[in-house]
Amino acid sequence: MPRTIEIAPGLSVAAQLTADDVAGLKKAGFRTIINNRPDGEEAAQPPASAIRGEAERHAIAYVYQPVSTSAIAAKDVAELERNIANAAKPVLAHCRSGTRTYLMWAAGQALKGMDPAALVAEAAAKGFDLQSLPALVERVKAG
Repeated sequence: MPRTIEIAPGLSVAAQLTADDVAGLKKAGFRTIINNRPDGEEAAQPPASAIRGEAERHAIAYVYQPVSTSAIAAKDVAELERNIANAAKPVLAHCRSGTRTYLMWAAGQALKGMDPAALVAEAAAKGFDLQSLPALVERVKAG
């Protein structure tokens, strides 16, 4: 099972999952998986359908919200927020490394008034580089 990092109460991020990881996630108590990684980003990456099938087999809700880091838009940030708000907790959201998912969540927090610099520092303490957050927030605001 990949390392999971809690970034907010009831929300953790992780790197790419495999179908074999799902049973461990169930044992760890996760009730929802959100996948932010588009299929086919890398040749060896398991397809979302394989993870979805295992999630369903283990009674874990599964949401597929593929997003490319360079194309994150306001609609993606809002959709992630809705997906998290509507999900059974705790939630594990993942992408290739966890950074893209963390970045989208942090953008939502910054748009609600949290200090981007504080979010970047908090992420760094957890092992994530979100230096691009301020620029992303400005881009998302501009629409």
